[in-house]
Amino acid sequence: MESTIMVAEDDICIQQFLHILLTREGFNVIVVGKGTDVLLGYRKSNPDLLLLDIMMPGMDGFEVCRTIREESDLPIIILSAKDQNTDKVLGLTLGCDDYITKPFESVELLLRIRAVIRRAKERSYQNNVRTIVKLPGLTMNLIDRVTEVEGREVDLTPKEFALLWLLSTHPKQVFTRDQLLYQIWDEDRYNNPAVVTTLVKRLREKIEAEVTNPLYVVTVQGIGYKLGVMPC
Repeated sequence: MESTIMVAEDDICIQQFLHILLTREGFNVIVVGKGTDVLLGYRKSNPDLLLLDIMMPGMDGFEVCRTIREESDLPIIILSAKDQNTDKVLGLTLGCDDYITKPFESVELLLRIRAVIRRAKERSYQNNVRTIVKLPGLTMNLIDRVTEVEGREVDLTPKEFALLWLLSTHPKQVFTRDQLLYQIWDEDRYNNPAVVTTLVKRLREKIEAEVTNPLYVVTVQGIGYKLGVMPC
């Protein structure tokens, strides 16, 4: 089955170029030019991947990404002329799966699109093997994406859920920040620990009784993070 890609881009020339390129490669392509249209479009068409520009009228790409991540784990690749490291960190922190700067090479773009789609499908298949994880005082349900701490439902973003699920399903493993970048964002090239550190901080604020003395997401000094308790 052909994958469907939504292209969110307000530049007509880039719209046309991406539509021709992706269609020629066998993808179904949906093009929108406003940030607000992205939200309406993805909810209606359920694409396999979103190519998202940042500087769009109506709602910028960062806000679009933030909004989508509150309700979906749709694979998102930001495609932007904003090439500052802070922009990349923000995009990854908000939950995009990849960040590509303009101008870009067609071959690289296609490779990274296919990689993100493939990993999303693999992750979905692997996750469906196990659907519930129970930790002392905490339960995660993969099917409905519900996390409960001491019987209270906690609202986690898809990336926060993915991080906690990864640690919880590998209770004896210590993950480096680079490994978490690859596993959670499908990327190992950014090598920026600030992205992982920020995600861990936000997750701890939601699930830990004491943020400075975490029970679930524990820091392994000089290495990374691991699960601090064993599953029930």
